[in-house]
Amino acid sequence: MGANTSLLSSDISDGIDNPSKPNLGDLPESCVALVLSYLEPPEICKLARINRAFRAASSADFIWISKLPSNYHYLVGKLLIDDKKKVGEKEIFARLTRPMPFDAGNKEFWVDKTTGGVCVSVSSKALTITGITDRRYWNQIPSDETRFRTVSYLKQTWWLEVDGDVEFRFPAGTYSLSFKLRLGKVIKKHGRPICSTEDVHGWDAKPVEFKLATSTGQHAVSKRFLKTTGNWEYHRVGDFIVDDSNIPTRVTFSLTQIDCTHTKGGLSIDSVLICPCN
Repeated sequence: MGANTSLLSSDISDGIDNPSKPNLGDLPESCVALVLSYLEPPEICKLARINRAFRAASSADFIWISKLPSNYHYLVGKLLIDDKKKVGEKEIFARLTRPMPFDAGNKEFWVDKTTGGVCVSVSSKALTITGITDRRYWNQIPSDETRFRTVSYLKQTWWLEVDGDVEFRFPAGTYSLSFKLRLGKVIKKHGRPICSTEDVHGWDAKPVEFKLATSTGQHAVSKRFLKTTGNWEYHRVGDFIVDDSNIPTRVTFSLTQIDCTHTKGGLSIDSVLICPCN
């Protein structure tokens, strides 16, 4: 080994009476924890595997408090973590990164593992869709591609109107809202899933209009033609700003194409995603 012995090497002795060379396990736990506090959570978890000192240091509460959202106590309340004093901040962070359903399971929130930002997803089942109960025009299709297990599928309509809302105490910051859509639907052919586009029509005649509004008076409108078939796409509606994380922000949103001069069809609606712009 000689002079090439690395600090990453395990504890060894280079002679009968000589002490082992220094390694990472000799670093004070407080110093290791301070270094880890500057890293992102995935990097911290990787370094925790190096040795016992790094593993112990990675559990320091002050590291994870800086990674948690500013209003994480509110999020902890929604998770119903009643034994807060028994659960360290690292465990709280881990629990918050798992999707947590609310509003009858049709909405979910979670904390992004890398940025620590709060994301919210709204299922198509939580949206108000004109004509959704008429099976001549709409179907709820089981799907393994969505976290909510079903997507709303439009076979054909003259009047497309989709509305939704969510009220949540977002941490202060700037957020983006997008609709997750696809032209086409998945079917089984010869036992394999393929995307059928036989119902897709009418989207090149007029653009779809997307809107959002917040309880704080912010608005955004965007229009675009739906063109790509076969793949899920996030169609960004716009951004909004949250200044006070202690006050719930209500966000309403919509997707419309109400030009009745032509029919349109073959549209799958998965969900609406709200996430930090970063």
